Amino acid sequence: MVPNMEIQVRYRAGFTLVELLVVIAIIGILIALLLPAVQAVREAARRSSCANNMRQLAIAAHNYESARMKFPVGSTAKAFPGNDTYPHNFFRWSTLAHLSPFLEQGNLYDTIDLNIPLFTPPGFSIHPQNHTAAAQIVSVFLCPSDQQDSVSSGFGVGKLGPTNYASCVGSGAGGGTPFEDEGADGIFYVNSQTKMSEVFDGTSNTAMFSESCLGTEAENSNNLSLLQSATQTVYRFTFTTPLTDAAANSASLINFTNRRGFLWINGEYRCTMYNHYYGPNSSTPDVFGATFNPLPEKRFAAYGWRAARSFHSSGVNVARADASVHFVNDDIALSAWRSMATKNGGETE
Repeated sequence: MVPNMEIQVRYRAGFTLVELLVVIAIIGILIALLLPAVQAVREAARRSSCANNMRQLAIAAHNYESARMKFPVGSTAKAFPGNDTYPHNFFRWSTLAHLSPFLEQGNLYDTIDLNIPLFTPPGFSIHPQNHTAAAQIVSVFLCPSDQQDSVSSGFGVGKLGPTNYASCVGSGAGGGTPFEDEGADGIFYVNSQTKMSEVFDGTSNTAMFSESCLGTEAENSNNLSLLQSATQTVYRFTFTTPLTDAAANSASLINFTNRRGFLWINGEYRCTMYNHYYGPNSSTPDVFGATFNPLPEKRFAAYGWRAARSFHSSGVNVARADASVHFVNDDIALSAWRSMATKNGGETE
């Protein structure tokens, strides 16, 4: 060995460009693989949270039934104080409005005056007494997978409190009627007073609540292309009632006056009622109508074929009359789906 010989060791500083690009590519691949899994986990959590909301609704309905010996109405209709000719259906108080004190919403319930119509003349605005409730966004009424914000405004209130959750009127028989005497065969309908003992098909076999997407796109539109591009969030409107498939197919009004789910205290098909005429997340757009029946008991009543809809993958949450909540897949047989909606259809499965 040579004395005092210096041995120099050279180290490379940093990466070459090729190595850096390889590392970036690997990271990109890992993100591409992990992102869908992360999104799936988040959606699973949102779906679970939605199911929990619906479970609270079902338990509240049971507590209401225990206290009053009947489930709440699907929608209130009665004579206007001092004017029997005024449309009874403009009382319109929803199942959710009646359930609010059983959902730890007592303070909100105290702002509601159920003794006056929801919509009052001459301009069909909401009475100032009920503005606070009408504008309130209530988290338990909203699916975490949806937009969770107001979708319409008006009626003298401004922005309105929306809802994803609706009570089941039945199979959609009677052309989507909300009246029992015309064929509504579910637990909830106009002035319903269903008792637990009247759910003859069995509480575990009968739907009580499900979910439906909040509305999007322009109101009062005639853009029929939206029926294909935004099937989940828009609806058709017709002045033909009871509904027929032919009238639905020829309906040319989209989002007539308000978007779907626009007001949680409003007991009608666009907001807090639904039925099982169409299957879950049906590719057929929903359709609503209004009657001009001269009888004040029926005039301006809302008819509808409104499907259970969600942004969950491949199905919807359904709360049954035993207060259990199940996820129902989109591919359920339509006959089974309609059977689930009736309280006394004679089905056992």
